[in-house]
This record gives sequence, structure tokens and C-alpha cells, in this order.
Amino acid sequence: MKVVIAHSPDSDDAFMHFAIGEGKIDTGIYEFDHMMADIETLNQHAVEGRHEVTAISIHAYAHLSDKYALLNHGASMGENYGPVLIAREPKTREDLAGVKIAVPGKWTSAALATKLWYPEAVTEVVEFDQIMDRVGSGEFEAGVIIHEGQVTYEEQGYHSVVDLGEWWAQTQDGLPLPLGGNAIRRDLGEEHIQEISRILRESIAYALDNREEALQYAETYNRGLTRELTDKFVGMYVNQRTLDYGDDGREAVTRFLHMGEEMGAIPPVAHPEFIR
Repeated sequence: MKVVIAHSPDSDDAFMHFAIGEGKIDTGIYEFDHMMADIETLNQHAVEGRHEVTAISIHAYAHLSDKYALLNHGASMGENYGPVLIAREPKTREDLAGVKIAVPGKWTSAALATKLWYPEAVTEVVEFDQIMDRVGSGEFEAGVIIHEGQVTYEEQGYHSVVDLGEWWAQTQDGLPLPLGGNAIRRDLGEEHIQEISRILRESIAYALDNREEALQYAETYNRGLTRELTDKFVGMYVNQRTLDYGDDGREAVTRFLHMGEEMGAIPPVAHPEFIR
């Protein structure tokens, strides 16, 4: 049975899926193909139910829960760190009044977290890999960066207005900031869902147990990062919580979606379920 896993072309996702992609684990009757795109494209593909398994933004899950269920593994959670709102010069939230802020996709968790931090924020969607340059050129006064930019912006001369993961932890009882998750299409049926879930979790466990081997593979997706920064970035978003959200991680997802619903940013969503 052919199963498409859709994920971003980033070193952390490559690390997670290394064991499947390189034939390190037994996948049984399933033949896995990998499709890669930026997270906002994956969110939009999920609206169409295009892929059997896909990375999605937790923000987007509110729009997709009729088609997809969240897996209890594969999460990207910010543990007192996360997307960073950057500017060319030091700024405060008050400095951003009426200023357009570049965000990396309408349904990204970074976009929702920005609105939770500053409900009056005026945002404009920009491709994630253009945000830093367009802030640098002066087209935008500020922008929210995700992926590898989180570990490189300072050396490129930008200033942090707020680390949204740090802000979230400070205001939400130390909970991690839920950013992305792996979701599986509901119409596959219970038997296939459970078996595919088991294989995907085994792939993550293999990478964590064979870190150097998996990291070497992930380096081919690092978009110019040094080995040291690739290691740091992968460690930020692929760890023991990626094997299991944990009670606090599941609470963080529920709270994040509830707060978005309360401010009218997302539609009502039932209590999220997590396929184990």
C-alpha cells in the first residue's frame, strides 16, 4: 500500500523520517513516498485531503480536524523558545502599532501566536524564507521567522522583539508552545491508522537512538547551517517530546486552540484527539 508522507524540507523533519527514507526499519505492507513543501503549502494541501500523512501547523488543525487526526508523535514544540519576531532595530510591542508584520503563512502557528501576543497586529503573509531579507530591506518593519532562521538571525544583525515561545511559557504556566504536528487522514480506517502510526513513531525512535547517523542525513537539508547549528536546531524540535506530546504538551495544544477560538481567529474545534 502506497502512503505519501508530506513534510517540510527542513533538517528536523528529515531527521524524523530518516529511518523510513533510508530503509532502516521494516515498513511491512506500506511503501512510503516523501513529498516536501513549506508548511503553509502543506496546510493548504491538507484542506484537500491530498496526502495520507502530513505535517501541519497546530493552528491549521482547527480547519482540518474533520479530515485528519493528530498523531501523538511527530510534534514540534517550543520549550521556552519558538518563532521569533525580529526587526532591524530594537523595538517594543508599542512600536508595532499600525506597522505591517510579515508572517510565514495564514495558518501557521507562528501567525496565530503573533495574534495572541498582540491582537492588534497588522500582518501580511510572506514566504518564510523571504521574511528576513524583506525586513532587512526595509519593506517590513518586523517579521516572524521560523525554521533555521531562529538560530541565525542574531549573527545576521537582527534584533528580537519577542521570542513567542518564551512569551508563551511565561504566560501559560510554563507550557511548551505547540507549533507543528503530524496528522493522518481519517479515511484510511482504524487498522491502517494504527499501523502507520506505529511505523512513524518507530522512525523517530530510531533517529533519536542513532543520532549521529540521522544527523548526517539531516545535514543535507540544513539550508547552509553549520554542523553545530544543524545539531542545535534538530535538538530543539526533535526530542523525547517528539515521541509523545506528554500530558502538558496535549494541554498546550488544547489551550492554544481554545485561545485562538476565543479571539475569533479559528473556528470552534472539539477537544483534540491524539492517535497513539
